[in-house]
Amino acid sequence: MKFTELQLSENLLEAIEVLGFEEMTPIQEKTIPLILENKDLIACAQTGTGKTAAFLIPIIERLTQKESEYSRALILVPTRELAMQIDQNIDALSYYTGVSSVPIIGGKNMDQWDQQKFGIENGADVLIATPGRFLMHIALGYVNFDHIEVVVLDEADKMLDMGFYADIIKIISQTPETRQTLMFSATMPPRIRELAQEILKDPAEVNINISKPAAGIKQLAYSVYREQKIPLLEHIIAERDVESMIIFASSKASVDEITRKLKKLNYEVEAIHSDKSQDERQETLRAFKNKQFRILVGTDVLARGIDIDNLSHVLNFDVPMDAEDYVHRVGRTARASNTGEAITFITPRDQRRFADIEALIEMEVPKGEVPEELGPTPAYSPGRRRSSGGGRRDGGKRGGGRGRDRGHKGPKNRGGGKRRGRGGPTRTNGAENRGRGGAGEDQKQKAGGKSRNRRRKRRSSRPKQQPES
Repeated sequence: MKFTELQLSENLLEAIEVLGFEEMTPIQEKTIPLILENKDLIACAQTGTGKTAAFLIPIIERLTQKESEYSRALILVPTRELAMQIDQNIDALSYYTGVSSVPIIGGKNMDQWDQQKFGIENGADVLIATPGRFLMHIALGYVNFDHIEVVVLDEADKMLDMGFYADIIKIISQTPETRQTLMFSATMPPRIRELAQEILKDPAEVNINISKPAAGIKQLAYSVYREQKIPLLEHIIAERDVESMIIFASSKASVDEITRKLKKLNYEVEAIHSDKSQDERQETLRAFKNKQFRILVGTDVLARGIDIDNLSHVLNFDVPMDAEDYVHRVGRTARASNTGEAITFITPRDQRRFADIEALIEMEVPKGEVPEELGPTPAYSPGRRRSSGGGRRDGGKRGGGRGRDRGHKGPKNRGGGKRRGRGGPTRTNGAENRGRGGAGEDQKQKAGGKSRNRRRKRRSSRPKQQPES
C-alpha cells in the first residue's frame, strides 16, 4: 500500500515523498489507518519494521488539522537515545508542517533542563519523555495535561522491564479520559497485557512477526571458550567485509575490556554504556553514524531505538540473559529490508540460554567453525550437563573458517517504508531522521515550538542533505 493512498495532508505527504518513502511497511499498513480512525491500539512488531513512523505519521496529521498553543501529544519511551531518535524523526516528517517537539530526558546539564521546561510551558506540540525525568517536571506543577489528545507508549515491554509500570500509570492517569492511547511493543509478555487492560479502551490489536529476527539477517553462532572470544573476534573482523559493526557485551566492564583490546590491535573502535555522560554517548553515536569509526561496543542500551544506516554486522560477544533481547540486538542490522549478519559467541555456560533463543525464534542458528589455531572448542550440546573437563567433546567443531561468510549488503532503507532513492528533509544517517539542512533554529527556539511561523511558511525551500553533526 502506498502512502499516497492515505488521506494525509499535502505538506505531510510531501515530506514523506522527499524522504524517499513510497510503500508502507506491514506494520505501517496495518496500524496507520486504525490510528487515523482514532482507535486505541496495541501493536507488537519486531525492531526495524518502521513502527516509529507508524505512529508519528498519523499523530502529525492530527496535529496539523488545527492550531493550538498547548501540547497535544505525549510519547513515553524507556531511554534517552530513543527519545532523541523520535525527536529527529518528527523533525524530518514535520518539516513542511511546523509541528514542534521537545525530548524530556535525563542528564546533568542545566541548560537541557531549562530547554525542557521552556518547551513544556510554551506548548511544544509533542512531548517525548522518559518516565523518570517527566515525573520530575510534573512534580514542579507546570505540566499541563488538559489538552493531551494522544498518548504513545513506545517499547512498552522495555519500560516495564526497567520498572516503570507504576510511573506509567501515574502519568497516564493525569491525561484526559478522552485521549487516544497507542501501545507499541516488540514482545507481548503477560504484564504488557495487564497494562493494556488498564489504560486502553477497546483497542485494536496488530501483531507482526512476534520475536523473530528479520528475514534479511544471516545468523551464525560459534561455540567457544571464553578465552577464545577475543582471538575469534579479531579473526572475524579481519576475514569479513565489515563496514560497520556493533558488539554487544553483558556488562560495562566487558565493554571497556573489549574496546581496550581491540584498540591495542589498532582497530577503530569506541565504547558506549550508561557510565558515559549523555553528551559523550550522543557524540559517540553521531561519529559512528557518520562512519568516523566502524566498530561500536556497547551494552543493551544500544539494543532498542537506535537507527543506524547500513549496519553490516552485529556481534553478541555475550549471549543476552533474556531470549527476547536477542531479537532486539540482532535487529540492529538488516533494518527495514536491508541484509546483514548477526554473530553470537556461545560459551558452555551459555548453551542452555542460547537454546532458549533458538526455541523462541523457531530455528536452529547455524554453528560456524572456529579456526584450528585457536585450539579445541566445546561441543554445542545444550541438553548435556557441563563438566569441569576442558577440550572438545564429541561433535565439537574446529578448523574451518575457510569461507569468508561476508555480511550481505542491501539497499539503504530504514523504518519509514520502501525507498525510492530521493533526497529529503534530511534523512541524515538515521531511519526517518531529522532534516537539519534547512531547519537551523537554536535549541531553545526548537523546544518552545520551533517557530510557529513555520506553519505559515507552508512551502519553504527543500533542505540540503548533510551528515548529522
